[in-house]
This record gives sequence, C-alpha cells and structure tokens, in this order.
Amino acid sequence: MRRPRTLLAGAVALAALTLTGCGSADDPPGDGTTGPVTVFAAASLTEPFTALGRRFEADHPGTRVTFNFAGSSALATQITQGAPADVFASAAPGPMRTVTDAGDAVGEPAVFARNQLVIAVPTGDPKGVRGLADLARPGTKVALCAPQVPCGEAARKALDAAGVRLTPVTLEQDVKGALAKVKLGEVDAALVYRTDVRTAPELTGVEFPESARAVNDYPIVALKSAGHPTGAAAFVAYVRSPAGRAVLTEAGFQPPPA
Repeated sequence: MRRPRTLLAGAVALAALTLTGCGSADDPPGDGTTGPVTVFAAASLTEPFTALGRRFEADHPGTRVTFNFAGSSALATQITQGAPADVFASAAPGPMRTVTDAGDAVGEPAVFARNQLVIAVPTGDPKGVRGLADLARPGTKVALCAPQVPCGEAARKALDAAGVRLTPVTLEQDVKGALAKVKLGEVDAALVYRTDVRTAPELTGVEFPESARAVNDYPIVALKSAGHPTGAAAFVAYVRSPAGRAVLTEAGFQPPPA
C-alpha cells in the first residue's frame, strides 16, 4: 500500500505563485471533452509550450491550459509531494524518473524533443570566447546551472569531456536564470541550451564540439493526479503530433531519436 502523502504548504504556495495561464479567469468552462489542463514543464520549454498551449486552446474551444515553468528537478519534487498537475514535461530523464519511481505517471514517458548546450555570450563576443577552454581564463565570469538540474548535469558532462575545470560565479536553479545573468551583464558567459539563446537577440550562442556528449532528451507524460485525464492525454498527444513538433523545431529543438 502506498503511504499517504502530506502536501507541503510551501510546495503548494510555490506552484501557485509560478503558474501562468494561456487563458484568463473569465474563459468559458471546458466543453466536457478535455477541460482545463495544468502542465508542469521545464523552464527551457517556456516559449514553445506557451505557443502550443494557445494552439491547443484554439483547437479545443473552452479548454484552458495553465503552465508551471521551472527547473525540472523542482517540478518533480512538487509533483511527488502532491502538487496538482495533469502533465509533466522534463528537460532530462532524471527528474522524470523521480516521478515514475514514485508511481505518479500514467504509462511510460515519451521523448518528444532533444536539446544541446551552447555558450551564451553578448553579441559581439567581447571576451573572444571560442570554446569551453576560454571559460577557464582568469577574469572570465561564468554562470552555470546547479549540478542537480538538467542543464547543470549537461554542463558537467560537456566540461568533463573537454577536460576543463572552472569555478562559476553563480549556480542557477534553471536555465533561464543562467541566461538572465548574461543578459544583465553580471557574467561574461553561461552554458545554456541552444533554444534559449534563440529567445535572446542580444546574445550569441557559441557552438562547441563537446556539446554532442551532453544531449538532453525531453520526456513527457500524463500524471495520475490529473484532474482532467482526457485533457492530459490530449495535450501529450498534441505535443508529439506533427503540429507540435513543428513548433518545437521552429524554436530550435531537435527531433526525438527514431
């Protein structure tokens, strides 16, 4: 028998504060086919999933999609502590395993996209960053994601593959935090996903060969806690459909492995 859960007030408050919806509170009620859908998704999915949410709503009149975008590990913790969600989309298999091992997933997760790291630098690259070794130069300030989150784990793999050791000036809890440090001029560079640099016209992404050793698979799954299981299944199917993949490809994501 599974143990009873205690829903931590802090987790609920955090989820409530970070929820953003594609529709408004005045939207008409669901048509009874899908209803409202709450999606917990990795921060790196913010732009394409927001677009997908709008399209899903347009294709399902009366349906409202609400998103909680944050670090995948934090989202997995919220889900296993009982936070209400219909769908989970992670930036790596690790946080997804946390959810499946807890028995919170419906069926097997499906990989729907892949992503790789680049070095985000200000346009014009004033520090002359050409590869990972340049990040270890004295005086170069670098932001990384924390090691327990997918972008941080990918950064560690890439740096290990390059034989580069560096001390970041900050460790962020999700990729958007690392990206923001470069945009604000607080650091000279950050290891972030290729897709995130595409959302920041003031930045340039420096490609490096070791990123091929740290490709992240993005899995998605409907959750047993879903208040609207039909809507959850429909949204997962929409993300994996040709229409969903077109939006993800436009955002710079790679297709899932065949």
